[in-house]
Amino acid sequence: MLHKPHGYLSQLINNQNKRRNKKLLGELYGFPDGTMAIGRLDETSEGLLLLTTDGKVSEYIRSSKVEKEYYVLVDGIVGADAIKQLQQGVAISVNGKPYTTKPCVAYMNPVLDQYPICERNVRDARHGPTSWLSITITEGKFRQVRKMTAVVGFPTLRLIRVRIGTIHLKTEVGTVQEVNYDMIKL
Repeated sequence: MLHKPHGYLSQLINNQNKRRNKKLLGELYGFPDGTMAIGRLDETSEGLLLLTTDGKVSEYIRSSKVEKEYYVLVDGIVGADAIKQLQQGVAISVNGKPYTTKPCVAYMNPVLDQYPICERNVRDARHGPTSWLSITITEGKFRQVRKMTAVVGFPTLRLIRVRIGTIHLKTEVGTVQEVNYDMIKL
């Protein structure tokens, strides 16, 4: 497991011609051949990322059996109506087709100091207030959390994955830790 920093793709090797100037996780560490990220965090997202060489483990963790929790900084002060909409599921677009997200756990003002979340200004206070949310989902459509917050009127400014199943983000930024999956109940 590692804390994926902002600005890196969740790829270990570059197999695309268009993205030659992008920063890849493989540049940070020497991973064994066949290592893959379980799920993805886009370039502007950060937080907990699990790596494996076992495709079955990857498939299980990406399934709807395992919760993924995100802390999300959004533009504006979120109200109870928006939280309720998120909890019940919202209509987003996935690959150009309408999709309604599954119900999720969402609440305001998570406790930020329990995770190693560094201070990073995404904009200054002159642009208006912001709110932190916790959103826990069991699915992972392309940019789903960002789309969910935008649909209820609060665009995402910062997205941090803090938990996958029972595995919590507890490392310092950039360090790699080994996880024994046999000992962890996901």
